[in-house]
Amino acid sequence: MGKITIAVDGYSSCGKSTLSNDLAHALGYAYIDTGAMYRAVTLDCMQKKIISTTNFSIEGIIAELPNIKLEFVFGEKSEIYLTGKNVEKEIRSMEVASLVSHVSAVHEVRVQMTTLQREMGKQGGVVMDGRDIGTTVFPHAELKIFMTADENVRIQRRKLEMESKGVKVSEEEVRKNIHQRDVDDTTRKESPLRKANDAMVLDNSNLTREQQLTLALNWAKERGAN
Repeated sequence: MGKITIAVDGYSSCGKSTLSNDLAHALGYAYIDTGAMYRAVTLDCMQKKIISTTNFSIEGIIAELPNIKLEFVFGEKSEIYLTGKNVEKEIRSMEVASLVSHVSAVHEVRVQMTTLQREMGKQGGVVMDGRDIGTTVFPHAELKIFMTADENVRIQRRKLEMESKGVKVSEEEVRKNIHQRDVDDTTRKESPLRKANDAMVLDNSNLTREQQLTLALNWAKERGAN
């Protein structure tokens, strides 16, 4: 087969982007972080004062969508650009994290992002991660992986990630954000987070980065990747 489509879904802070990036690099595939796309839309709307923690204009978000230009630049890692600017650091803030689930629940946003994602991955040879890749975006992907991890492990990972980017945050703030993200992602009407029936479950609570990559690579090769 050669090049297949790999869909990676799962809860927030399970290490989806780390595994997906490593897997794409090992296979020579493109890596698309769909969560970054929704975060970039959120950041744009925050910058334009369309949404905030006290104001959320669905009509404003919909009206802004035609003005949002997203692209990925592939180097040592995949980085997202918003209207020509690298926004990888800005989209990882707690402010964006607190609003992104609400933005991603807007029907028109999901339709536009899903269309972009399908276009990016239509030729195969892609590892795409998110919340609904194996269920909605690429339901016929050759390999679907559903990632999960112990909640305390997820909290520590998110906290370390944010601190590595110079963002100071308390453990309690991270815990509340992850709890809320889980509720929002699994209960929204538009493409909620759920495991596809044919997805392989990867619980990496006690796995090293190398161990989870080896496991995923074996699954990919079993499904025709070379």
